[in-house]
Amino acid sequence: MIPFSPPHIDQKIIDEVTKVLKSGWITTGPQTKLFEKELTKYCGNQSTLCLNSATAGLEIILRWYGVKEGDEVILPAYTYSATANVVMHCGATPVFVDVNSDDFNISVQNIEKAITSKTKVVMPVDFAGYPCDYDAINTLVKKHSATFIASTDEQKILGRILVLSDSAHSVGAWYKGKRAGSLTDVSVFSFHAVKNLTTAEGGAIALNLPEPFDNDAVYKSLCVKTLHGQDKDALAKTQKGNWRYDIVEAGYKCNMTDIMAAIGLVELARYDVDTLSKRKAICEKYSSALSKYDWAQIPVQFIHPTNDTSIETCYHLYPLRIKGITESQRDAIIKEIFDCNVSVNVHFIPVPMMSFYKKQGYNIKNYPTTYDNYSREITLPVFYDLTEEMINTVINAVVTSVQKVIG
Repeated sequence: MIPFSPPHIDQKIIDEVTKVLKSGWITTGPQTKLFEKELTKYCGNQSTLCLNSATAGLEIILRWYGVKEGDEVILPAYTYSATANVVMHCGATPVFVDVNSDDFNISVQNIEKAITSKTKVVMPVDFAGYPCDYDAINTLVKKHSATFIASTDEQKILGRILVLSDSAHSVGAWYKGKRAGSLTDVSVFSFHAVKNLTTAEGGAIALNLPEPFDNDAVYKSLCVKTLHGQDKDALAKTQKGNWRYDIVEAGYKCNMTDIMAAIGLVELARYDVDTLSKRKAICEKYSSALSKYDWAQIPVQFIHPTNDTSIETCYHLYPLRIKGITESQRDAIIKEIFDCNVSVNVHFIPVPMMSFYKKQGYNIKNYPTTYDNYSREITLPVFYDLTEEMINTVINAVVTSVQKVIG
């Protein structure tokens, strides 16, 4: 069975993790702090905080910005549940909007239609590693600043809707000369096991707030908020006579460990020169082979030169759509592909289709483009150790299965 997305763990990663294990310092420490600095340098943002998940990062920023009951957060209906769950955790209301038919990303026009006096945050999602239209989104929130109602100091300083990018898929992607992480106010990455760049579990908040915010000062305040509200981390407390600490708020526990950071440092060092080039080659082979078939809708981010070449995906997913099929036919095709010993997936079941959110009153019929994209989507395997022979097996399995189901 060809797997869907196993992590690439080689001897170099094993050696670096072993060094950390032997160092006597395995929780948040020097490796985590180094990883934060390297990520900041790589992405070109102002400051970076590493945590144990992207989900934690999204929620912490919502709470830092003072999002609470009565507030609204706009996000795409086409995303993973984590994007919406964190809004619910804060007591706020997720306001889902439909997405684009070409790139799966949030529709800027639909964002504007959804803005009200209660809107505090817009959360775009870089689907499959392809950046959203941040020029348009950043312009849009400034346009609506006159109607923004601030209720916290942070909201008064920014004076508008915060743009919090769910960049879980998009580390290493480019948008008009800038990398993901530096495209808007705040971006949050995921380093989960299936991501391009993994730390097993983990995530990072990329701070890029405009003046007069001091991003380093915000970073320091988030360090406190994400470690129980403690004013010193464990590394600082190891200094001679520096044992005393205080709890200054009822914080959370979501720090990254040095074990995780050790994996991330190896991954980041070879990301552009090795990982991304391999993923790009796999995606291009899929596109070249499948574009010969009328039923194949190749992802827009892999179509050149018609695609905007100033925007480049990081090749996280290959979301193939089959033209003119129903959801049940898509499911039948997936079954046939698995019978060929090839693992595929679907990204994602839209959040309004989930039982919890249906009970909240959300209905997928209100997001027709989201449903159409989802009902025809099959995600093909893309991972570092996928060989030429395996790629050909995947392609043959897809072609055979589609033809078997739809003729």
